[in-house]
Amino acid sequence: MKLIAGLGNPGLKYDGTRHNMGFKTLDKFADICSASFDRKGFNGLYGIVKNPALPEPVIIVKPQTFMNLSGDCVRPLADYFKIGIDDIVVIYDDMALPEGTIRLRENGSSGGHKGMQSIIERYGSDAIRRLRIGIGEPEFHDSIDYVLGKPNGDSLAKLEEATDRAAKALRDVLLRGFPYTMSVYNAPEGGAV
Repeated sequence: MKLIAGLGNPGLKYDGTRHNMGFKTLDKFADICSASFDRKGFNGLYGIVKNPALPEPVIIVKPQTFMNLSGDCVRPLADYFKIGIDDIVVIYDDMALPEGTIRLRENGSSGGHKGMQSIIERYGSDAIRRLRIGIGEPEFHDSIDYVLGKPNGDSLAKLEEATDRAAKALRDVLLRGFPYTMSVYNAPEGGAV
């Protein structure tokens, strides 16, 4: 069994913000799999994907703890279903990446992302696979206002395309494995579709 966690902040106030790219990507992935977030528990909304195209069931979860406490959802949920750290993928926004790009990594620091940091701290390890959605850095805004802001125009178009690509990358992770998917979607031209 695998666990895919999309990070964001709950509530309408945060819907569509740059900081909720993990939620948005996971919603698109759920659409691809005809799955839903029909369960509440472990401080999150989650669902179990049982799609005949996938080799095994997959749990998808959107923590409802607010970003900084994401680990308080991911770790207990994974422990309950006996899912090891090697079978977890976390999706989140990243200001260090150019807007509209996606990158997969097998491990590493949180890069200052508080949601990812919370998960790393709960596991005591940074060996957690992740898929990052590039939101770029603000030119003139405070970084908190920027990540909690809602993109529009070209920015919105780039992020819609990035989350579409990221949802397809999640599908490929499950069908073809993480190393293969990393080699395709981390390509300089921005990845496959």
